[in-house]
Amino acid sequence: MRRYRSPEKMKQRLIELILERTFKFTDKPSFKLASGKMSSFYFNCKPTTLNAEGMYLTGHLLHGMILGRKSWKVKGIGGLTLGADPLANAIAYTSYLKDAPLESFVVRKEPKKHGTMQWVEGNVTKGDRVVIIEDVITTGGSAVKAIERARKCGLKVLGVAVLIDRQEGGREAIRRLGVPVMTLLTKEEIFAAYQKSV
Repeated sequence: MRRYRSPEKMKQRLIELILERTFKFTDKPSFKLASGKMSSFYFNCKPTTLNAEGMYLTGHLLHGMILGRKSWKVKGIGGLTLGADPLANAIAYTSYLKDAPLESFVVRKEPKKHGTMQWVEGNVTKGDRVVIIEDVITTGGSAVKAIERARKCGLKVLGVAVLIDRQEGGREAIRRLGVPVMTLLTKEEIFAAYQKSV
């Protein structure tokens, strides 16, 4: 197993993994985004966030970023399924290893049609302080939905933690809800690494 001496080395290795597994680029706009817009680049995060080393890196880096806000006193982390799920689980697992466990939760795209018929699944309840997790933000639409549904369930949303910000207005859309945004990586950082690699 690879050992990392600093968060900077972990972040550097995570960018390498993202370039290997996640980042796609074409000369013409070939990728349709969730917003419906076409783009010449795309981040499919699952090949990185579902990879063992990717889970280790994202779990530690995002956990460190969230714990940096000491006043938040977070109980749970989660977001809109499916993109947020591996990240939330990696952070929760890391938190247990560090003796300060956080609850991972899932925000459904539709309420469950049987049983409890809940929007939010996991061991979080009304009044709990949570952070919404997002793999990629473009317009911020998925994070906004997750925030709204978490609030409807009585959760106190402290902030949003993002793996990759495409820097296309998503951060601003989330902030308009009065929610701060923390970003681990930006499109700019990944493009800079990509240009060095080609």
